Amino acid sequence: LHSAVTRIQVQRPGFNYTFAHICILNNDKTCIVDDIVHVLEELKAARSSNRTNFAITYPITHLKDGREVYNGHQLGGVTVHSKDRVKSAEAIQLTYYLQAINSLNDMVAEKWESIFCDTVELFQKSNRKVKMYPFTSSSLKEDFQKTSRVSERYLITSLVLVVTLAILCCSMQDCVRSKPWLGLLGLLTVTLATLTAAGIINLTGGKYNSTFLGIPFVMLGHGLYGTFEMLSSWRKTREDQHVKERTAAVFADSMLSFSLTTAMYLVTFGIGASPFTNIEAARIFCCNSCIAIFFNYLYVLSFYGSSLVFTGYIENNYQHSIFCRKVPKPEVLQEKPAWYRFLLTAKFSEDTADSEETNTYESHLLVWFLKRYYCDWITNTYVKPFVVLFYLVYISFALMGYLQVSEGSDLSNIVATATRTIEYTTAQQKYFSNYSPVIGFYIYESIEYWNTSVQEDVLEYTKGFVRISWFESYLNYLRKLNISTGLPKKNFTDMLRNSFLKTPQFAHFSEDIIFSKKYNNEVDVVASRMFLVAKTMETKREELYDLLETLRKLSLTSKVKFIVFNPSFVYMDRYASSVGAPLQNSCISALFLLFFSAFLVADSLINVWLTLTVASVEFGVIGFMTLWKVELDCISVLCLIYGINYTIDNCAPLLSTFVLGKEFTRTKWVKNALEIHGVAILQSYLCYIVGLIPLAAVPSNLTRTLFRCLFLIALVTFFHCFAILPVILTFLPPSKKKRKEKKNPENREEIECVEMVDMDSTRVVDQITTV
Repeated sequence: LHSAVTRIQVQRPGFNYTFAHICILNNDKTCIVDDIVHVLEELKAARSSNRTNFAITYPITHLKDGREVYNGHQLGGVTVHSKDRVKSAEAIQLTYYLQAINSLNDMVAEKWESIFCDTVELFQKSNRKVKMYPFTSSSLKEDFQKTSRVSERYLITSLVLVVTLAILCCSMQDCVRSKPWLGLLGLLTVTLATLTAAGIINLTGGKYNSTFLGIPFVMLGHGLYGTFEMLSSWRKTREDQHVKERTAAVFADSMLSFSLTTAMYLVTFGIGASPFTNIEAARIFCCNSCIAIFFNYLYVLSFYGSSLVFTGYIENNYQHSIFCRKVPKPEVLQEKPAWYRFLLTAKFSEDTADSEETNTYESHLLVWFLKRYYCDWITNTYVKPFVVLFYLVYISFALMGYLQVSEGSDLSNIVATATRTIEYTTAQQKYFSNYSPVIGFYIYESIEYWNTSVQEDVLEYTKGFVRISWFESYLNYLRKLNISTGLPKKNFTDMLRNSFLKTPQFAHFSEDIIFSKKYNNEVDVVASRMFLVAKTMETKREELYDLLETLRKLSLTSKVKFIVFNPSFVYMDRYASSVGAPLQNSCISALFLLFFSAFLVADSLINVWLTLTVASVEFGVIGFMTLWKVELDCISVLCLIYGINYTIDNCAPLLSTFVLGKEFTRTKWVKNALEIHGVAILQSYLCYIVGLIPLAAVPSNLTRTLFRCLFLIALVTFFHCFAILPVILTFLPPSKKKRKEKKNPENREEIECVEMVDMDSTRVVDQITTV
């Protein structure tokens, strides 16, 4: 396999590039290859010459030239005899290092990586007993974008389901008052806003990434609720009003809350799109979401508002809601076939003129269900204790999950499942989790290496690690020569330069030491490096992060000034410090906005209740997503930012209606709030959940995280809107007792009582008129 890889050729006009042309070179101008390759070459030579005394030790072995090399990250699944001699190994990891010094070299290296993967897969077909998992510098990027391709048909299925349910949610048996077109046009409004944002991002040179898959669902939750709320407000208007008056009433009733929630979205996602967010994918996602939400607001005001007016005129003219055909009078319909009468069923104004209390929209299934059954059931005295108990169980499990929250730094969580990244990381975790990556230990100042106390300090700092160290090798070298390690400075340095580093088995250490000549020709070691490897368990990421923090704290307090580094530290350190930054900033901005708006709303108690509800929902979502094996990574953090806004979207109208209600009991106002806003919340929730379901089937870890987080947000918010808040508000502030107002002497009540007796003197009717 190694020979096949080194023979790979990249054809360019006039020249064929091989590995030797683009590899990183040693000091002796040969390609850097893994030490395990040299071990295998020596093993092969020993077998061909029938030598049986060749042994490989683990995790440090010796080559033929006497060099000590570390093979813990190159041999995996190792079984050892006594004295660390390798009996067998289940896996071998080979790494090839390419240089990218200019654009041509970079292009050739990229093409070489592509051919490398094809070569390994071809080699796999001819050697089926051996499993091979290639991984290159571009694999993660390709597998990250693969999520978009594999999710296309699932998103189309989701769109079809949402369209169908949105139309059904706006439909009713009455063919005049049914609004199926508004369900479709509401979804079209959301789609137009999303496409507009995507177009602007493309025109401004933005880069697409797979996290954008979450934006349609962000828009679905916000946009559809706004349109359903407008439709719900339309149902509350009087049919004898003109369309303009009804439309004005709809905008006055619903657009204030929709404007405030839109502002909340723009603030929270705007903070996420600001320079305060260090994760580029999160910043681009939040920027795109802000643009989409802004245009959705404009389209709801203009496009959807116009559509509502249009369907209003259709209703006023008693035209069919789908076919726009004039609906005939009941006496005409009686002469038509049954199917015709079924399609054109409608109530005319004169049919309901006898009863002022009749609401023609109550035939809508969801309106009927909430008003007739659910509102009475949830406020029942015997139901409330069970809801409170259920909430305590919810808090208990959420707390259990919250205490186990872990920050996700596993790259496989953001790619499609059947990809090279997943296969490679799974194999690496399985076979190469015994030791940490090689950690560079860099001493960046001149210290007294010849001083025995300093030697003890350096060895103490690196104690417990598997060490590949010039310093320790040099001290052992001196001891073998029966020379004291506490030599004078000049003797210590001269022996190091002229004897130790000239020995072939230690010559490679010359790359680990930087010498400097002073003005008096005295040579000094100004900087040096060693390599450390830690023994790890299965929780490799957590241990490595703890190790990084421990070494960092030690570097700040130690006498010897050093730093530690591994390429994986860059990702871990940046990720640990910034994964929660978007959520933290958005939470702070949301709380600030809620606090500031408390001085603008009619009752500041609305904001108090809203803040508590958001905290309860976010706490529950974080806890349950941890129990559902979702880590706190970039995707889940973006979902949690959205969760703040989704909760405010659904709960704010309910709470404001309840808090501002006067004169009646708490229970009565809870019922009123559910009857007024419950239908819109329920319609939006049903469409949202149906749209999410196909996402669960996408073969990608990114969409799996997206589905689980968004599903939990929708479920927990729905639970609060329809169970927790309706029950808790019935026995907690604000009080609804009618305040006794002092009567002004000038405001007198004149009561005229007229007694009317019928001719037969069988009953007395009292007519009381208050002026």
